[in-house]
Parts: sequence; C-alpha cells; structure tokens
Amino acid sequence: MTAVDAPALDFGPATHLTCRACGEQYPLGAAYACIECFGPLEVGYQLATPTREQIAAGPPSIWRYASLLPVPADIAELPGLHPGYTKLVRADNLARALGMRRLWVKDDTGNPTHSFKDRVVAVALSAARQLGLRTLSCASTGNLANAVAAAAARAGMDHVVVIPADLESGKVITTAVYGGSLVAVQGTYDDVNRLCSELIGDPLTSSWGFVNVNLRPYYAEGSKSLGYEVAEQLGWRLPQQVVIPVASGSLLTKVDKAFRELGTLGLVEATPYRVFGAQATGCSPVAQAFRAGIDVVRPVKPQTIAKSLAIGNPADGPYALDVARRTGGAIADVSDEEVVAGIRLLAETEGIFAETAGGVTVATLQHLLATGQLDPGAETVVYNTGDGLKTLDAVASQVGPTATIAPSLEEFRAALGG
Repeated sequence: MTAVDAPALDFGPATHLTCRACGEQYPLGAAYACIECFGPLEVGYQLATPTREQIAAGPPSIWRYASLLPVPADIAELPGLHPGYTKLVRADNLARALGMRRLWVKDDTGNPTHSFKDRVVAVALSAARQLGLRTLSCASTGNLANAVAAAAARAGMDHVVVIPADLESGKVITTAVYGGSLVAVQGTYDDVNRLCSELIGDPLTSSWGFVNVNLRPYYAEGSKSLGYEVAEQLGWRLPQQVVIPVASGSLLTKVDKAFRELGTLGLVEATPYRVFGAQATGCSPVAQAFRAGIDVVRPVKPQTIAKSLAIGNPADGPYALDVARRTGGAIADVSDEEVVAGIRLLAETEGIFAETAGGVTVATLQHLLATGQLDPGAETVVYNTGDGLKTLDAVASQVGPTATIAPSLEEFRAALGG
C-alpha cells in the first residue's frame, strides 16, 4: 500500500524491515510480505541500550520501553490509550493447588479494553500515523476489534473492524460501542483475514492501515512489552518457564524476542528459559505439528469455545514451533471442558477472571505438569491475556447461586448446611 501524504518517517530505533525467511531487507513502510520469497517481514533495529533507571523513570505504560520499539522517541506525541505495565500477580494459591514452587500470573486484564491487544494496537497506531494512513482497520476474533475501535476513537481516526459473524456477543457490543464501522462476515476468522488481505491495494482502502496485515511488522512488536515487563517486574531477571496462549503464534515469538533482546543489551542476565505454548484442542494446528515432530503447520477448521485463539491457519505457527523447540519447551492443547475448568480454577484460587484464552493457558499448565513436561520446581509465569467478562457464555451454564431461599434466617442457615 502507498502511504498518503506521509511525513518524514520517525520510527525511533527501527531502521528497516527484514524477511524472517530469507533475510532480504526493505525500507520501513506499510509492507508485510517479502517480494522475493513471500516470507513475513519484521522490524529491524539499531538499538542503543537504555539503563534500567531510564526505563524505570518512564511512564507506567508500554512507552517506558519506547527506545526498544518502532515508535518516535518523543513519547508525549504518541497517540492512543497508553496501555501496559499491568500487574504481575504472585499466584501462591494456584501454585499450591498445582504443586508448584513459584508461580506468577501476568494479568493483562488491566489494559484499557481489558486485553493484551491494546499493546499491539498502540504500536500499530503510531506506525499508521507515521505513514499518513487515515483509517485504522483489522481482522479480529474479538479482543483486537475492541482495541482498534477504542484506540482509533481516542486518536480521532476512522476505523473499520471486520469480525466473524458468530463472535461472542460481549465482544461485538464492546466493539460497536466505540462507533465506526463493524462488518460481520459469515465465515471463520481465516475467511475474515483472507478478505482483509484481498482489500490491500483496493482503491477503497488506499489510506487504510490494517493493523494485523499491512501494519503487522509494527503491530507484532507491541507484544515484546509483555516480555520486557515480566523481566522488570521480577527485578530485572528472566523467569525459568513461561506458558503463553497461541492464536497466530506472534505473542509467543515476541515474548521470546524480548527476553533475547534484554539479554543481548545486558539489561538482564541471559539465563536459560523454556517457552510453552497453549492451544484449545478444537483449534490446535501448532500443537499438532509439535506432537508430530514436523515443521509444517497444517490449517484446521476451528471448533472451540476459545474463539480468541481460533485461528486455523496461524501465520507465526512455524516460528512458534522453533521457539518451543529451541528453548526446550513444548506446545500442547486442552479440551473445551478443561478450558472451563481452567477459568474456574484461576478465579477460585487467585480472584482473576480470565476469558477462554486464559482458561486454555491454565489448563495447559496443568496438562504440562501432569505429563512431566513442565518443571513444578522452576519459577513459572503464565500469561492471562483477556478478561472473563468478555466470554461469560463459556461458564454461564456452570456457575450461579448455590441456593435460592425465602428471606428467613432458618432457610439461610439450612442453605449453608447449618
């Protein structure tokens, strides 16, 4: 796509785009695929090392890491909702329930639209502004739709969000409330994503930034902030194990990239860590490939309640496999019944109500422990990427009043077993 009225570009430390497959380099712009081999592009940098003190003096948002992201150095000029620096919760109750020594939950429900997608959209929005794009758009399974609509509204931009028609009603409402255009497509997320890819280059969208298509290299870098924050919140050290939900696979690969960058820059000691990925069985192409010991991620048709992870043809699937294997981790999957049990376990032990993706992550943690793949004695961080208020239907049939009584003391006592 050609940028419209693009000013002089300022992407901070970012210097170019590079193909993850063949290494070919390109100028910074609204591009996402290599013209030589059709491989995916990512941002390349010339990083200067900030000090821990400089980072700590920054704002309580992802912009404290602006010097490590493809954004202008002047964070005061960055548009959007300023997400990030969410809680890292020491999960002692959950650890005891699972027989673990030290467990943390990185809880991203504290972001403006209650998911980690606010992080990636913030970086994509900055790129859109630099490239002179006037409309923000995306293909989404729900959380990204919320984040794009809210961030665009805050930045005074038009937005067009495209979703599958069978999305959870909570996510539809929490996108539509921000105005703009919300287009529901009768098909899966992969159908929606394919449609958005076809729209690239259409005259209708010449001034549009699709955050997870033509702005994807910048968008994906926002996920690095989840790695940076965990390391900083642990006292500038890396955890020994992490468990991360896998949809496209980008989040997992970028947390790994963040850990490696911090080690290279000397901000943390480059200690070993293992990366584990979590999928729902009804949409588990990456987990299937991992189990089979193959590098090819074969597309599947999603059939799971974990719709935020329901990407049947994950763009970063092969790279997620590489990370899991390189670090000695794994990628596993769990049933929808286990997902619901995972949601309830996290809520009952730590007071954190996760959406279905969080249920996938907690249930996968249990599975990895039960199968001996994850060390219960190693310090572990699990990522909760979204709020359970968005996916109430997943647990609605299993929770409710424990008793319904008349307004009398006798019946109340009886309801509590005396």
